[in-house]
Order: sequence, then structure tokens, then C-alpha cells
Amino acid sequence: MSSPVGDSLDPLQRERSHLASSRAALRAMREDVEALDIRDVTANWVNAEVLTRQIDERIKALADLSDTPLFFGRLDYLRAPGAEGAEGAEGERFYIGRRHVHDADGDPMVIDWRAPVSQPFYRASKKDPMDIALRRRFGYTGGDLTAYEDEHLSDPSEAARTSRLLQQEIERPRVGPMRDIVATIQPEQDEIVRSGLGGTVCVQGGPGTGKTAVGLHRVAYLLYAHRERLARTGTLVIGPNRSFLHYIEQVLPALGELTVRQATVDDLVARVEVRGTDDAAAAVIKGDARMAEVLRRAVYSHVAMPAEAVVVVRGSRRWRVPAYEVEEIVRELLDRDIRYGAAREALPQRIAHAVLVQMERSGEAPDDRVQDAVARNAAVKAAVKAVWPPVDPAKLVLRLLSDADFLAAHADGVLDEAEQRAIRWAKPARSVKSAKWSAADAVLIDEAHDLVTRTPSLGHVVLDEAQDLSPMQYRAVGRRCTTGSATVLGDLAQGTTPWATRSWEEALAHLGKPDGVIEELTAGFRVPTDVITYASRLLPSIAPGLTPVASIRDNPGFFEIRTVAQAAEVAAACAESLRHEGSVGLIAADARVPVLAEALKAAGLEYLAPGEETTRQSRLTLVPASLAKGLEYDYVVLDEPAAVVDGEPDERTGLRRLYVALTRAVSGLTVTHTEALPARLG
Repeated sequence: MSSPVGDSLDPLQRERSHLASSRAALRAMREDVEALDIRDVTANWVNAEVLTRQIDERIKALADLSDTPLFFGRLDYLRAPGAEGAEGAEGERFYIGRRHVHDADGDPMVIDWRAPVSQPFYRASKKDPMDIALRRRFGYTGGDLTAYEDEHLSDPSEAARTSRLLQQEIERPRVGPMRDIVATIQPEQDEIVRSGLGGTVCVQGGPGTGKTAVGLHRVAYLLYAHRERLARTGTLVIGPNRSFLHYIEQVLPALGELTVRQATVDDLVARVEVRGTDDAAAAVIKGDARMAEVLRRAVYSHVAMPAEAVVVVRGSRRWRVPAYEVEEIVRELLDRDIRYGAAREALPQRIAHAVLVQMERSGEAPDDRVQDAVARNAAVKAAVKAVWPPVDPAKLVLRLLSDADFLAAHADGVLDEAEQRAIRWAKPARSVKSAKWSAADAVLIDEAHDLVTRTPSLGHVVLDEAQDLSPMQYRAVGRRCTTGSATVLGDLAQGTTPWATRSWEEALAHLGKPDGVIEELTAGFRVPTDVITYASRLLPSIAPGLTPVASIRDNPGFFEIRTVAQAAEVAAACAESLRHEGSVGLIAADARVPVLAEALKAAGLEYLAPGEETTRQSRLTLVPASLAKGLEYDYVVLDEPAAVVDGEPDERTGLRRLYVALTRAVSGLTVTHTEALPARLG
């Protein structure tokens, strides 16, 4: 049982004592698992290996991270949860933390933040106290509990106020990878986090609204609520690039979840080596959903109607399946719209069944073994090879991109002649291995592969920075969750590809989840008021009609626009930012990175590349604008906004890239420029 509600002569000391006891209990839980002896409970070495791996994962999940608070809140209920209307139902006290901790008797000392009893910590308010008498938040310095703050939700005489500790936690300087937000989840975020497994949710969220964290915490919640099901079907987090995945990779392990795989879309479709690139026009067409129909036609064009009967010889008997009957079987398989490969595997069995029908009519009594033998007969195999030959997806796409006549035959009425010319290779490759495949080509091969063999489906997929995906990439992701659900995260204003998403309804349709619910987050917790206000000047040009983010932070943040004459002054701005606590990011147009790297070296400033983990000793990262999306730094120096815009193929994409770069700062932004600022910034 949890502790009964009561007062203490020394509240802070009492809470510190509970923290120490909870840590000791967690340590005991870990030691109990480490001491398990499985020698007498495993039937064989396979079972032993599986159980050993599960035990190792459990030990890792019970790790006590010294600088991560074991609990961050407390709820004092007016009455026992679920005891509404019960006479004398005594209130209880629950400590809310990142994982469940119990004492030697099995009584909870810390309640997992995902448990139903924890929900009021995030949703209770003065208007709807949810039966909570008191909500207490804790403040930490490192791993030490140093402060607490109370809200008496059921006391009408106490006015509602903004939590100081909540603001401090949101604004706390960040060094290293992305942190979890379990202590600061807001009501509108919590609704999305706790939404059911059966439905797909799309979250439109501007910079600093916490959409990435919401998606990751939703995975953690679903694993808690549906662990057995998702253990069977699997979960996957998809990010835009390796730097981003490295930045977020510690969030789920910090919550005790170690089994979630992370990948980029390029990882998912990596059936060939990508060594080439497309120009923007070709990439847009290859990423268009119409290519799915071109590929479908090309795959099924290999099916040919039989020209002669199939004759099967067994002993002294000859069994003849006429051509028209084989054609009926082929047309039936085509009408069923099953995978090309599955239909090809079914065809010999269907022909064999036709032979068995004839055998039965002649008085024989064949069984399944006879049917299997007929299906493997040389004549049946030859007929199947002629009528329904095997298709290699990569060779098929190679032919489409190399053979003008083959492409024209299957793109007729789908792509016009100019579009066909745009995607055809100027110099056809000789083989799949020698071809310089592009990232868009790999997606086409993945689509063709799925036409031949069904792609396995996962239980849940999180797709972050989704606004940059092409329709064909959405289809590739959708194939991985056909029988599961998805969490789609993005911001239409941050779309920086020529094929960027135009609407979430359209994106969900390509994903195969047209009934997905679209939620919008507009409250900004991360980006300071002055910074987001300045960046929002670009919205009318890059995403008209989109609701600007409204920062809810009391601290307006540091913001300065500085005219400079040379790169050395940009390095000096970085040095000034490094005087503050926290991480610093120097973001610049990709073409400017070498010049700025030299300036930083000349100034004696060590720096990291995106994806390299910041530490207290190395806090400065030099970030090409093309890799800035999804990353965040306490202080940002943004070099030459005009160069960021000019580095993209068109102004709208350039302004969107600039919007991304402007909104990476958590505490302060310095904009340095020699050229005139883009007119859209006023």
C-alpha cells in the first residue's frame, strides 16, 4: 500500500528519506534479478539463451541513473482511487516516477508515470481536481532532491498559478542527448501520449511544442499498456537522419524501454547500395504516388496466358489440363489481387488440384501427398515458369529506368513523356550492382518488392519529421504498419524538400491510415518568446494558415541580431554564448561550414559535428543547416540567414530551412549577418 496522507515536521527531509529508501528498494529489485538461478527451470539451451537475454534486459531496465530523479512528483488523493461513493475511503499518497519501484513486501514506493493512478499528475487542475487534494513537484540538483512545490487543487481559496519548478525543468540547460519529459508533460500532450494502440495519431506541432517527445513517450506508454502484444509485433521509431536518431536514442532507455528499434526511411528500404543522386525534378516524380501504379503494371506484365495444355505423366497415365482451364486459374489469381509471389506459389497447387479432380473422376483416391507431387512435376514447373515467371524487384526497376519502351508501356496514361524522360537514366546501367541507385530508386525497389512479397507489419511505428517525406516514402512506412498503428509527427512549416507534405490528410492517405486523427500542438515550451515571434514572421510565406506557436514561458530568452564583417566575429559570438551554461550550436548554410570551421579553429574553439554527443567539456556543435532539423541547443548562433535561403533550390524551401534554423534555441539566439537579411524577416 502507498503511504497514507499525513503531514511532516520536516517535509524536505521526509522526501529525501523516501528517495533514499526508494533507491535502496530499486537496488534490491535489481539484485534479486541478478541472483536468479535458471539452471533448473530451462528445458534446453535455446530456452536458457532466451531467458538469459530477458534477465539481462530486466537488469538494464532496473538501472538507477544517479543524475536522473527516481520520482518527480507526488499525488495525495482525497479518497482511494476507484473508491468514489465508498464510506470512509481513506486518501492515499503516490510518488510518481519513471518506473515502478516496490519494497520487500511488494508494496509500491514509486508508481510508474504511465499507470492510470498517475494520470491526474498531468491532467488535474483547479477546475477539475480529479479527486486530488495535493500535487507536489520536486526540484533536483543533479540527483539530489533540493526543493518541492505544492498545489492544493481541492482548496478553492488557493489561486491557480504557473509552476516555478515546471518552468525551471523546461528551461534547464541541456548537454548531451535529448532528455525525457515525464516531469513536464502537459495536459494536451498527455492526451496524445495515452491515446489507444488501435488508432493512428498525426501530431502537427510547431517548434518547441514537444511533438518528438510526445511521440517517444507514446511508445513508452503503449509498451506499458500493451506489452505482450507489442512484444510479439514490435515497435519502430523512424527519424530523418542518423544525427537525429543519435540525439533521441537515450529517451526510451531512460524510461526503462530497451526493445524499440530506431531507423531512417533509407535504412528501411536499403535493398541496394545508394551511390547516386537525383535532380529535384526526377526525385519529385520518383516520389510521386503515381509510380506505385507504374510499378504494379510492370510487375504483373510478366504474367502471360498459357498457349498450350499442361500434360502430367504419372506412371502409365497422362493427365491433361487444357489451356483454357489454366487460363481460368491464372485470371482468378489475378482477380484476387494477392502478392505476385504468393500467386506464383499458389499456381502449381491450383494446377495440381485440377489434375486431382480428374483422378478422382476416374475412380482414384489421391491425397495431399499426391497433389504436392503433381505440383512439383516438371511439366507443371515449366508451365508456371512460362505463365508466371519470377520477378526480381531491383532488376525490374533497373529496366524501367533504362528501357524507354518498357517504361512507356507501363507509364502510359500515368506519366507524360516529359516526366518519363526526367526519370530515365541518361546512361543505362549494365547490372543491379553497377547501377548508381539514388535514395528515391531504393524506395521504388522497396515498393516493387512488396508487390512480389508482403512486407512484415509491426505493431506500432513512430514517424518523426514526417513533413519531408514523399508519397512513395509514406507508402514504404505504411507497409511496415499495415496491421498496426502509427504516430506521425511533423510541422508543415518545416518541410524542406521539393516534395514536402502539403496536408496531413494527404499524408495519412499515402500512409494507408486515412482515418488517422490529426492533433495540433500550439503551446511552445522550448523556444523563447522573442525567438519564436521573430521566426513566425516567415509563416505567411512558408505555411499560410498555420497557427503560430505561442510560447508559454515566462522567460523571453536572449535574442540579438548582429552585423559582422568576417567569420572571426561569428566565432567570437560563439565564444560569448559558451560563457553561459548549456550547449551551443553554430548553424550555417552547408556551403559556409568549411569557412566557419577554420574560424573556430583559429579562435581556439573546439567543436563537434552533429550526432557527436556534447559534454560539459565540449559544448559547441557546428551544424550544417541541412542537418539542424529536430536538434536543439541552449544557445544558437545562426550565421548568414540569406545564405541559408540561397542554399536551397527555391525561395520557399530556403525560407522553411531558415525557419528550422531560427527555432533550434532553448535560451538564446544570436543572428549574425554580413549580407542583408531576407526581406520576409522584415
